[in-house]
Order: sequence, then C-alpha cells, then structure tokens
Amino acid sequence: QLQLVESGGGLVQPGGSLRLSCAASGARLPYYAIGWFRQAPGKEREGVSCISSTGGSTNYADSVKGRFTISRDNAKNTVYLQMNSLTPEDTAVYYCALERTSYCSNIVSTWGQGTQVTVSS
Repeated sequence: QLQLVESGGGLVQPGGSLRLSCAASGARLPYYAIGWFRQAPGKEREGVSCISSTGGSTNYADSVKGRFTISRDNAKNTVYLQMNSLTPEDTAVYYCALERTSYCSNIVSTWGQGTQVTVSS
C-alpha cells in the first residue's frame, strides 16, 4: 500500500530554515511528479512547489520563489523541500502529494499526513 510520510517540520524563528522530507513506500517515486502543498489555519490548501518525475522540471508559488527549493533523490524514494528565509506567513501544515502524472499537473492521487511548520519568534 502506498504511503507518503513527511518529516522535518517544527518551530523556527523568522529568517530561519527548515528542510522537509517526503518518503514514499509502496510505490516507485521515479515514475511520478511530487508536489508540496500547505494549508494555514482558516485558509484553503495551496500549492507550494512541484517537481517532475526526473527532477528536470520544477515550479514554485510566487510567494516562495527564491526562498524554497524542491529536489528529489529517486534512489532513496524521497523528495525534499528546503525552506529558507522563513516568515510567519509560511506557518502551515505542509503536505506532500503523489501526482498521477510524471509531469506537474496538480492531479493528486495520494496525500501524506502532513507536517506542521510554525514560524514565530
């Protein structure tokens, strides 16, 4: 059974950094694009970043461009989201998602359980 497990969330001060990981079991990640999404309290879930199956194509929400970097290690079946220069507006539950396609399409087949990121002094 396919499972996605996020880790790496936590409490960080403004300006700090965190690296989120999304590890997959039960599926071969190299065939699929992976997206990172987030949901802040009282807000809808929004897309943050996505990486194609080979890693050759990435995209980012305007709000995180230049601060976040998505990458993947297909040998480890893991996708990462490096988050730098964090602000309180980045506070949210972050989810990784397996997309149905090898390219970024926002068509999600499986969600992880989420990891909390809190940016506060």
